[in-house]
Amino acid sequence: MNFAASLFISLLLAACANTLPMPSPEALFHDELFEAPSAPINPDEALAVSAEMRHYIATRLVGRSRFDDPRRQLFDALYRKDELRLEYDAAVTRTAAQAFEARTGNCLSLVMMTAAFAKELGLTVHYQVAHADATWDRSGDIYLLVGHVNLVLGGRPSQFGANATERDLMTIDFLPSRNVRALHTREIQERTIVAMYLNNRAVEELTSGRLSDAYAWAREAIRKDPELPGAYLTLGVVYRNLHHPGLADIALRQVTEREPNNTMALSNRALVLRDLGRHAEADVLTQRLARLDPHPPFSYFHQGLAALRERRLEAALALLTKEVDRAPFQHEFQFWLAITYLELHEPHRAAEHLIHAMEASTTRKDRAL
Repeated sequence: MNFAASLFISLLLAACANTLPMPSPEALFHDELFEAPSAPINPDEALAVSAEMRHYIATRLVGRSRFDDPRRQLFDALYRKDELRLEYDAAVTRTAAQAFEARTGNCLSLVMMTAAFAKELGLTVHYQVAHADATWDRSGDIYLLVGHVNLVLGGRPSQFGANATERDLMTIDFLPSRNVRALHTREIQERTIVAMYLNNRAVEELTSGRLSDAYAWAREAIRKDPELPGAYLTLGVVYRNLHHPGLADIALRQVTEREPNNTMALSNRALVLRDLGRHAEADVLTQRLARLDPHPPFSYFHQGLAALRERRLEAALALLTKEVDRAPFQHEFQFWLAITYLELHEPHRAAEHLIHAMEASTTRKDRAL
């Protein structure tokens, strides 16, 4: 990897509760280095309800009886094929209104859309982030950690301020091809959900090479929730791409000083320190990374592809199987394992892993492949 930019993308894990609070982030921002973003950024748009959404509520979600449970009506609208007909697609992170209009989105967009509907119906909403359900993806040479969120719907608050149906909570999840009940989750605040959306947009702009837009989105993510570490990682990589490694190091240190074992922050800082010529410090971080994670994400995958190119098919099979075993929902790993089985003249095993690759794909483009 020439540019191993280890970023969170799509769904970002919030800061641990026992970390020290981040200092005021305003000193990290250097607007003078960038052009104005191509379009205004308004964090309030993330969960805004459009006129079309209100029309849908009035015509399709309002109960025929005062005894109807609005949560069940919303659940049915989300999952019945004759209603919203939602499609999971992680290619871009949409606002709630955009996801409704397109009838598609990644799980963050669909969670925001559902939350916007629920709040309009007067329901209580609890956002959750999955602890250990993140997987790795990549865009070119940028490596991305993809996490997951869902939401839990409570009832309408009673006149006494309590939620009469809180004991009967309903979980809404858009996780494709995985066991939702097995998820380990914890609750996060709405500001963190909005900051995740802003940071996702920053990463998407970064992977498209639009640095000024990426900077503006990352800046707003940090302002919305200064405790979101992924936004500082994004800001640091933006500065590194702009050839300002000193500023990148300052941003990344905000994470490493509070989360010393954050491997993504450590790997990015090692790159930045080498840019600055501080090779001894970079070596210390690299050695620490090797202790924390001796087999980093994609390591077996890259070794396996090298073996496949060299026609060492049994070695390729062993290495790619290792990568699939530890990340079974990464479509690229499943795809290349299928190719290896084809080379070994085992078409049935190849077909099995191609099916897994299709099921695990999070974009239309990957499913088509």
